[in-house]
Amino acid sequence: MEIAEAKMSDSSSDVHATAVREIDDQLAHLWMVRTFIKHSDEAQDDEDLRDIARDLYDFILAVAPAKLAEDDEAFLKMAKKKFSKLRKAAEFFDEIQAEVSSHTNFEMANRSLALVVRQIETILQRTS
Repeated sequence: MEIAEAKMSDSSSDVHATAVREIDDQLAHLWMVRTFIKHSDEAQDDEDLRDIARDLYDFILAVAPAKLAEDDEAFLKMAKKKFSKLRKAAEFFDEIQAEVSSHTNFEMANRSLALVVRQIETILQRTS
């Protein structure tokens, strides 16, 4: 019985390690969207955009200590905890993006953010 449990534990650990790597890859894209929004001229006059940039940063910052500690369980737990706020920020950006700017850069940032959120959600669902 112990061998079967060990194999299941190893399998679960592998799934979690893979999920952490995949989410970490998505964080690179999330960082770029956040940086674009934060440093856009429009964000200087728009508190909503600054809030969105902060929410994206909050997700990245929340999982960083667990990533540095190589604690996959803690990473995924924090990612799950913070995910709803990330999704809400992406949904809000989608709602206001056209009003903020119809420039292609904003449209692509919106699409990229939506894609990142969908990818992270899919990865997190695999670990449940």
